[in-house]
Amino acid sequence: MIDWTREYAAIFRADKGLISVKDIDFVDINDLVGLDFQKSELIKNTKDFIQDKEANHVLLWGEMGCGKSSLVKAVFTKFHADNLRLIEIFYDDLKYLPLIIDELRDCKFKFIIYCDDLSFENGSRDYKYLKPLMQGSIAKPPKNMLIYATSNRRHLVSEYKHDNDDVSVLNGEIHYADAVQEKISLSDRFGLWISFYQGNFDEYLKIVDYYFKDENIDKKELYDMAKSYATLRASRSGRTAKQFYLSYKGRIRRNAN
Repeated sequence: MIDWTREYAAIFRADKGLISVKDIDFVDINDLVGLDFQKSELIKNTKDFIQDKEANHVLLWGEMGCGKSSLVKAVFTKFHADNLRLIEIFYDDLKYLPLIIDELRDCKFKFIIYCDDLSFENGSRDYKYLKPLMQGSIAKPPKNMLIYATSNRRHLVSEYKHDNDDVSVLNGEIHYADAVQEKISLSDRFGLWISFYQGNFDEYLKIVDYYFKDENIDKKELYDMAKSYATLRASRSGRTAKQFYLSYKGRIRRNAN
């Protein structure tokens, strides 16, 4: 058993159960540039949660490298001193989620159940294991747990053309087959959707500026190299800006001043 008065985060392992994380990847929320709206939405929801107000399960979805995972870790960092705890579970271990719920339901701490890169491929029906947390069973959903999931897709379950074979049109009204409705309804169980997109070059360069803020360097050279780097990678995401900084922080000419 984990002593949650002393531990702040854990990862679930199928062979060992909950394992406390000693070297937590804390993220300063002020380091996330260009995500003002996303930050305010997730901060408000999390604050409501720890204050026993109504709060939603959250789906953070959108393009790769745009800060979805970093934002979850940053909000946890901001509130971990307020009895908030974080548990990471991988999507292929979701069948063990009811065991986690049983173990923590009566705990005095609040828990974010964090599932990164959540999606269900090739007809997987493992999403049904989310139901006890999101909808309950004969037991009500736990009040001290929410799921924060990240995904590159808004509809978490893969959809195929043959899924629509049983769709019918009656008097101009579309009637979807049960299988299609079930797949679409999974995302609907997340009360809060937060979307992430790559910005334009100006927004990308603002993130680059933040990473190089303590460097006295030639800005024209910095921007030219940053744009070339982004173009070669076909990405203007925050992750690309950070990778550029790590790769080039010692190579750009410093100002004579």
